[in-house]
Amino acid sequence: MFVIIGIVVTMVGIMVGYIMHHGNIGVLIQINEFIILGACGFGSFLAANGMKNLTGAIKGVLGLLKPDPFTSTAYNDLLKMMYQLFNVARKEGLLGLEKHIEKPEESDIMKNYPGFLANHHASAFLCDTLKVILTGSVGPHDLSEMMELDLEAAHKEAGIPAEAIQTVGDAMPGFGIVACVLGVIITMGKIGGEAAEIGHSVAAAMVGTFLGILLAYGIFAPMARAMQLRLAAEGQYMNCIRFALFSFARGESPITCVEFARRNIEPSVRPGFAEMEAAVKDNKAA
Repeated sequence: MFVIIGIVVTMVGIMVGYIMHHGNIGVLIQINEFIILGACGFGSFLAANGMKNLTGAIKGVLGLLKPDPFTSTAYNDLLKMMYQLFNVARKEGLLGLEKHIEKPEESDIMKNYPGFLANHHASAFLCDTLKVILTGSVGPHDLSEMMELDLEAAHKEAGIPAEAIQTVGDAMPGFGIVACVLGVIITMGKIGGEAAEIGHSVAAAMVGTFLGILLAYGIFAPMARAMQLRLAAEGQYMNCIRFALFSFARGESPITCVEFARRNIEPSVRPGFAEMEAAVKDNKAA
């Protein structure tokens, strides 16, 4: 949401400053320049990234309109849920986890945390890794490498839309110059005509450069950066699960497992140890 607010503030500030200099808003409305920049931006994005990543980019941008899901509450819920699962394994043995990880949406534990279940990547990662642990055929360090490979591949794929938007944003000033040069070419054909007409034609051509720079640094760059930060937050959430599972695979106690996970959380949203201990042992989790 703050991405939209920031972009709106940028646009309003530019327009207000322009009007204060007695600028004419109508001069900036050059449909032909919009068409050139829009077609160049869309065409280059599609050529470089394909339809799959175009869809991913649209979803990523729309996702910025939603609140950040990786809050302190989300982390508290994650720690509580993992503590309860690890406690089941401690009391009932590893086979006691089977009913929870085969159908997580029906699990007496997991269904109490709909925010976690809504994150399909996180729930699949947790359940699939626990299934591997249940087989007993993979050592802790091999399991750690397996999880790292999984997260690295997922992170790389998820980062493509943000990189694609940043690349198009970097190209927009160049496309703006293309639009401007085309306008200058048209203007050269009017040499010898009315000075006012030539001036209007030059101004229309310059709008292309203006729009290209504005789109690059006022819209595309902030969106790409916001998507990268959201991706980094998701990566930290996934690593929180990873370190807890690694500790669990080594046979450590449930509270130690979630403490490993807690230490991986960014300090701004990380619960204190006492707060975490009280949370995970609530509702008879112990």
